[in-house]
Amino acid sequence: MAPPSPLLHLPPPPWALWGGPPRRLTAVTAVVLVAVAAVAACPAVCRCAGGRVYCNDRGLTAVPEGLPPGATTLFLQNNRIGDAGIPARLGRLPALRVLYLYANALEQLPAHLPPALRELHLQENNVRGLCRRALARAPLLERLHLDDNSVSAAGIEEDAFAENRRLRLLFLSRNHLSSVPAGLPPALEELRLDDNRIHTIPLRAFEGLPALRRLVLDGNLLANQRMADDTFSRLGNLSELSLGRNALAAPPANLPRARLRRLSLAANAISHVPAGALARMRALERLDLSDNNLTTLPRGLFDDLGSLSHLGLRNNPWFCGCNLAWLRDWLRRRAPPRLEVRGLLCQAPARLRGLPVGELQGEMDACDTPAAGAGGAAPGIAAVSPAASNGAMAASPGAAATPGLWVQAAPGGALRVRWPPAPPGASLRLSWLRPGGGAVTETLVRGERGEYVVRALQPRAPYRVCLAALEPPAAPPLCTQARAGAGDSPPGSPGAPAGDTPTALPPAAALGASAAAAAGVILGVLGGWWRRRRRRGGRGGAPPPPPKISRAGRLPLRPLRPPDEGGIRTVYPPPPPPLPLPSARGYRGGQVPHGGGEGDGGS
Repeated sequence: MAPPSPLLHLPPPPWALWGGPPRRLTAVTAVVLVAVAAVAACPAVCRCAGGRVYCNDRGLTAVPEGLPPGATTLFLQNNRIGDAGIPARLGRLPALRVLYLYANALEQLPAHLPPALRELHLQENNVRGLCRRALARAPLLERLHLDDNSVSAAGIEEDAFAENRRLRLLFLSRNHLSSVPAGLPPALEELRLDDNRIHTIPLRAFEGLPALRRLVLDGNLLANQRMADDTFSRLGNLSELSLGRNALAAPPANLPRARLRRLSLAANAISHVPAGALARMRALERLDLSDNNLTTLPRGLFDDLGSLSHLGLRNNPWFCGCNLAWLRDWLRRRAPPRLEVRGLLCQAPARLRGLPVGELQGEMDACDTPAAGAGGAAPGIAAVSPAASNGAMAASPGAAATPGLWVQAAPGGALRVRWPPAPPGASLRLSWLRPGGGAVTETLVRGERGEYVVRALQPRAPYRVCLAALEPPAAPPLCTQARAGAGDSPPGSPGAPAGDTPTALPPAAALGASAAAAAGVILGVLGGWWRRRRRRGGRGGAPPPPPKISRAGRLPLRPLRPPDEGGIRTVYPPPPPPLPLPSARGYRGGQVPHGGGEGDGGS
């Protein structure tokens, strides 16, 4: 019989004498086993790498099964996942910290959120409300992105954020909010509410937010009379405030001054800035007043702005006279050394149009005054009676001392509309139409201001302008016609210019409430325009070619969004539909994780 093979009788391993394998080998084996298990747990439709699971852009209608329990970041964006596609097992991923669900078909906040979640991205869904019960499942949540949804004020439950004491960033841009959400968490540092329908901000809207540093309210329906005077004054740590694309006639009162570094008031209807509006804002670095109706600024407005590095003043009808000479001198002698000023170009008088204010010498020392006509209205100014029959417009005769409406040609293809100042808080509807142009444009104005500059019109073209009160008791609207143009005289101050004779407003009871009166004016204007177009025959009512826009002749036309109130909108024809919005909105700099590789992700 053959001897047994030595391979069948191997000597025991060395570690057998000490009771088992070494600990180092056990640890290595455990790591290998965990890695193998993680790979095995990755769903077939996804890709897993280093704690990140990429299931984006797969056309999924539900969260896939078999997600690894150690996943820290889950990419599910750009699918078709609805509310029914969020299973309860999603809430049992103990290590998940970041969840991307944007660009799906959700209508509710997911009810099964992981308990360790820190970031939740739900942009571009159809979420309609916020439920406290769902948010309470993620008590450690720090960042919540809800841009481009359908969240309304009524859809947010009372105390919806009561359990989210660590929430620092809340994005609610481009939703259906009509007011600032109540009960916001005290740790909030950044709040974005831009492009909603917020029209009123009460006194205590931002109470209990001591950590708030960045507040964005662009593109809403805000006006000065619908914001409490101390709305922002209690935000002592606020460093950035953006109020662009609203209906402000002046900067809000009592702005926070200690730490404010950036302030944007662009694309409003600001026609004056109070002398002390920017006092003691020594930390302010960027100020944007572009795209407003400013012709001058009060002396010493920027004296306390020693940290200012960027000043935006473009697209305003600046009148370069003695009232603005102080700004030229300030820019030369007292401005911060690194200050960058954009858009401070003269629009009037005509001899200075298009010239930078900082390059002028003695040209600004003259204090021009409006030229008044003799024995009647000044050139380019009309004052008419609303009782004129059949829409005819004639200059007002006589010398009545009763209130009226004045429209004056202003430099740069504009019209300055003036009326007697109304009581504080009164709102007026101002509309204008170029005969043959086919569109009535309107805006709400503050009655107490007494003036408004309509810009971006065709130079020297005729325009019909109407002004009506909104609240009863209301008088019939006043209407007149004047030509836009580029006159050499500076825009006058509110009130009747010398030589003009205003007409009396008829009693309010004569024609009923203001809403019916305003509607009648618009319908009458459109009817008259249609009849004139029919009479032209050969032209077939075709609108004239667009005017040529020169650098020195007029301000460029900027796109205007049509809100229901508090902004400028086109009444007829309706505005074109908005362009599709890219999925990168809601992220700073467009840095959206698309799940293309292991380095994708986001913070």
